[in-house]
Amino acid sequence: MQTLTIGPLRRADGSLDLPGSKSISNRALLLAALAHGTTHLHGLLDADDTRIMRQALSTLGVPNQAVDDRWEVVGQTGRFPHHRADLFMGNAGTAIRPLSAALAVLGGEYHVHGVARMHERPIRDLVDGLRQVGAHIDYLHHPGYPPLQIHAAPIHITEPIQVRGDVSSQFLTALLMALPLVARQPVIIEVVGELISKPYIAITLNMMAQFGVSVTNHAWQRFEIPANTGAPYHTPGDVWVEGDASSASYFLAAAAIAGGCVRVHGIGEQSIQGDVAFVDALAAMGAQVRRAPHWIEVERGTLRGIEIDCVAIPDAAMTLATTALFATGTTILRGIGSWRVKETDRIHAMHTELRKLGAEVTSGADYLTITPPTTWQAVPTGIDTYDDHRMAMCFSLAAFGPNAVPINDPGCVAKTFPDYFTRFAQITS
Repeated sequence: MQTLTIGPLRRADGSLDLPGSKSISNRALLLAALAHGTTHLHGLLDADDTRIMRQALSTLGVPNQAVDDRWEVVGQTGRFPHHRADLFMGNAGTAIRPLSAALAVLGGEYHVHGVARMHERPIRDLVDGLRQVGAHIDYLHHPGYPPLQIHAAPIHITEPIQVRGDVSSQFLTALLMALPLVARQPVIIEVVGELISKPYIAITLNMMAQFGVSVTNHAWQRFEIPANTGAPYHTPGDVWVEGDASSASYFLAAAAIAGGCVRVHGIGEQSIQGDVAFVDALAAMGAQVRRAPHWIEVERGTLRGIEIDCVAIPDAAMTLATTALFATGTTILRGIGSWRVKETDRIHAMHTELRKLGAEVTSGADYLTITPPTTWQAVPTGIDTYDDHRMAMCFSLAAFGPNAVPINDPGCVAKTFPDYFTRFAQITS
């Protein structure tokens, strides 16, 4: 196993262009594949999760390739050319869930599987929703989890479809994107319980509208998909992918912790991503924040602990956990129950690794509290990253403490940000 030792660091200063948003990129790839016409995707993320989606689309017969500085996808007008395929989806939740839904409603014989951790991440609520319209899906190992075998089956939509909203918003996203393909009359999706991560649903609705399908949102509890008699999605021609707001959090937090000024380009006041609200949390902690339509910058402040509901910023909230190491007082992160079913059990992982550094930490089903170290501890065995890209990126911030920080398995950042550590080194010293 490789280890990368960082720091100790004293300053963060500079500007950078962000990689494309993973959430937008994988939605755009699938919608472009299902649309009528050819779509040119500008700023598409090039990382493991999007490569997995691109490869899956190629396996299904959808032409997609790099053309100059953009990615070109030839839409298949509401179908996939290949009706039988073996699809390896790695650990890409933004790929496996919406693609499985589309495959289930369009029909065919598909084996959908991933890495071992993907087979521990729940998918039951999506499968239950698809079975309500007649989809034929079998669990191949453990009920409620991939791998899946999807079979051809007649789809009938006669009643509202119900889906839980309190485990992952990706289940609702998958249904919203797939059901227009078979909506011969208006389709209603009802959310059972609280809908978490609403900003990710907002991304889905925004992307669908760009491709010609406007869904009516009734207070985040009921969604109405319009009827269509043909292929519902039509290419807008060109789609520009925003920079990744979750990835921005590490650089902006570095400035808040260490001084200097860091500006990120690719997100701003006009961003459609919920994780831009991370900078509101930094401001509440005491950082200085400035925003423009297409950039955000942060300067150091005197950081203090805060209590915050993170249900709308689950990914960026991880960065608050390591930022809290440098704040006065205790930081309490609530509404993070979805961390349990991500790339790893992030509550457990964060609790364990923060304590290695000397922080006082408590945790529960959906919360984490962090009190900074009174005496920082060296970590000669390194920070374990649990094959989770965000664990590796978050703990790079710990290098602003008094000790160098070894990061175990730094290559796991390839999932969403392959050159993260190179870019981080460019703005730190």
